[in-house]
Amino acid sequence: MHYQRLVLSLIPPGSARALDVGCGDGLLAGKLAARVPDVTGVDRSAQAVALARSRHRDRPGLTFAEADYLDPAALPESGYDFVSAVAVVHHAEFGTAVGALRRLLAPGGRLVVVGHARNRSLLDWAISGTAQVVTRVHQLRHGPKSGPPVPVMAPVMAWAEVGRAARRLLPGCRFRRLLLRRYLIVWDASR
Repeated sequence: MHYQRLVLSLIPPGSARALDVGCGDGLLAGKLAARVPDVTGVDRSAQAVALARSRHRDRPGLTFAEADYLDPAALPESGYDFVSAVAVVHHAEFGTAVGALRRLLAPGGRLVVVGHARNRSLLDWAISGTAQVVTRVHQLRHGPKSGPPVPVMAPVMAWAEVGRAARRLLPGCRFRRLLLRRYLIVWDASR
């Protein structure tokens, strides 16, 4: 929720088909549908997909499916000009997750990942401590996070490990650490 504006700002011009992986209640997918003509939101949770469908049932060009992006048969290979995955990748082995997301991306498409990593170094802990203060202020101003219950899983990889793996698996990607204990990966597939 915190980084939806950032994700939306990264949609390449001319994108015709978008996929929101781990769509939850469909909030981001609904916003994507205002900018991309054909949007699919997928989630492994039947409860989340049902909620997304009920909240966005009248939105043309927006569909939701109960599907696992890691399953090669679940979604069309090279089917999307824009793929977003927010708070999803750390629920699987990083290389497997990134490989599955790459497979879904059309030539010339863009992948945007907002993810979690583990604190391991003193610098990691210092940055996260600062982010904790910002998070608490945000919660006081906007209230607690709402939406369907989601599985909680602690990330396995440290920040530096994620950055190295992303650069190896997604040559030319941009990786940066974000304030609220997240990172951003942006990768443009070659044509």
